[in-house]
Amino acid sequence: MTAQTALPRDFNAADYFLGGHEARLTKAAYIDDNGTTSYGELIAMVNQAANAFSEMNLAPETRIALVMLDSVALPVAFWGAIKAGLIPIPINTLLTTENYQYIIQDSRAQVALISIDLMDSVGPALEDQPYLNQHIPVNEKQPEMCEFLTKLQSQSKSFTSANTCADEVAFWAYSSGSTGRPKGIKHLHRNLVCVVETYGHQVLGITEDDLVFSAAKLFFAYGLGNAMLFPLSVGATVVLKRDRPTPAMVFEIFAQHDLSIFYGVPTLYAALLGADGIDDAIVPARLRVCVSAGEALPAEVGTRWQERFNVPVLDGVGSTEMLHIFMSNRLDDIRYGTSGTPVPGYRAKLVDESDQQVPQGDIGELVVAGDSSAAGYWNQHDKSKRTFAGHWTYTGDKYFQDEQGYFHICGRTDDMFKSGGNWVSPFDIEACLISHPAVLEAGVVPNEDGHGNTKPKAYVVLNTAFSAGDSLADELKTHVKERLELWKYPRWIEFKDELPKTATGKIQRYKLRDQ
Repeated sequence: MTAQTALPRDFNAADYFLGGHEARLTKAAYIDDNGTTSYGELIAMVNQAANAFSEMNLAPETRIALVMLDSVALPVAFWGAIKAGLIPIPINTLLTTENYQYIIQDSRAQVALISIDLMDSVGPALEDQPYLNQHIPVNEKQPEMCEFLTKLQSQSKSFTSANTCADEVAFWAYSSGSTGRPKGIKHLHRNLVCVVETYGHQVLGITEDDLVFSAAKLFFAYGLGNAMLFPLSVGATVVLKRDRPTPAMVFEIFAQHDLSIFYGVPTLYAALLGADGIDDAIVPARLRVCVSAGEALPAEVGTRWQERFNVPVLDGVGSTEMLHIFMSNRLDDIRYGTSGTPVPGYRAKLVDESDQQVPQGDIGELVVAGDSSAAGYWNQHDKSKRTFAGHWTYTGDKYFQDEQGYFHICGRTDDMFKSGGNWVSPFDIEACLISHPAVLEAGVVPNEDGHGNTKPKAYVVLNTAFSAGDSLADELKTHVKERLELWKYPRWIEFKDELPKTATGKIQRYKLRDQ
């Protein structure tokens, strides 16, 4: 293991993240929509949850589905399950009923904790489940009426962690399902520590004095690290919000809380920069670093953010399979437009279709190795053989590496296409379009020109001060022609009010291709 702390064989991750806070028992751990929860209160509630789960007489490694909005109840359930030797599965709160039905059955979860505000979409998915024995409602808006929290009140505030192993599965996360059915990804107890002691400590440099907010929700691997793993490892404080992040919400949090770390995604940073009527002084004076992941951050967005707010944005690359960010820029070495270099403890290389490493400067698929790599997929044998073969995880992203060793994204393997016999990276064109003051967001896909030739087409969302029209479309085409190779300029530009996105803020180019 590359982390600073060598883990013993007998190890429960809950002890690592919730132990050692004796001097912080009165300090705020979480600030959610209902108020503040101290470290002492959090630890007591986690122990009560572990006792409540133990009373259910569940076998070790029983799966527990957590379909919960962001509040302190989610960390309590997550760590309570792990402490009791069970396997929590945080699930995306923005899925369809069909996907909920599939995930709950595929995971064979026997217990489900579900936010009452999500029951319209999750409720029908609970019918005819062959493995699910009970579901427990969670009311984040009225904790005093929350069935889950009420169950905890009669439980002891002490609990001895289950005898688990560092190499035992601690929790599952489900992939977004962008390339098929969502896949259950199994992470070990040691994986949780690895991302903390690599990215969290060595790149982010989080300390107990930090106050953080993550726009990425806790059910994402990105958000889980941001708002649960990193802060709890050092005793920092976290702001949680139930609702989906909007520019208005983020600026309200900036105004109310003296944040020192903010985590977002590229589309949110662009939206924040394009928001109307914002006083730049609203950004907290203590804000020392912003983090971006989920998709590559366009150089224009990162540069504008730092120039306007005098706060750097650390652009990084991560995946659910690797649990968090494994490649990143550094606070003392930011190169906007690149994904930086591997985080200490990780290795990365680019390979061709035959799994052979490509020469420097050539485009290849990014594969990565590190101790946070998942143990594998659940019930996905063929997929696991390739993804985790030889401890290298295949990301599905095309990159090239420059002479200085920095990695540049070209796009998802499925999104790359040829125009005039030349490879086209949608990201290059999108980043170029975003550098025009009129453009807020852009998505580029291949389109046939009527003669059997494939050319780029761009879907563009404008900043509010600009109006769509043929003259602006021509101006944007010229803008790209003057900055990129001729074959890359979009032959068609279609203006949209919004682009289809995943719950993590990634542009769903396949939906644009379908259009």
